[in-house]
Amino acid sequence: MKYDEFIKHVQSVAQVDSREKGEAAIKATLEVVKERIVGDEAKDLAAQLPEEIAQYLRGREGENGQHFKVKEFIERVSKKEGVEPNDAVMHIRAVFTVLQNAVSPGEFASFKHNFSDDFGEVFPSLSESEASA
Repeated sequence: MKYDEFIKHVQSVAQVDSREKGEAAIKATLEVVKERIVGDEAKDLAAQLPEEIAQYLRGREGENGQHFKVKEFIERVSKKEGVEPNDAVMHIRAVFTVLQNAVSPGEFASFKHNFSDDFGEVFPSLSESEASA
């Protein structure tokens, strides 16, 4: 998936009205993902994304991720993006939905294994990922 296509899909799923807001949602979400997951897994995920997006996942290779729950994940994204937590949840879900369609099924499964069950609310349901395909 190309960079512009990724942004347009995030804008659509997140229901944001500008490219800048879509880009901000992607950047904030993936920067917090980088803090949360194992650095080498972030590198593997980045390898399947456009460079403009992949850069947000790089820089922690060889490091372990920080263990924090979904509430803190949402708070961190909310703060980085400068939006309310409820909006951050929608934006995270949108980024994860588009991510699921942008990388291989095996890579997305590996990515998802980095998160505990309480993260279910920010991962796309099957119908959402099919809708954005």
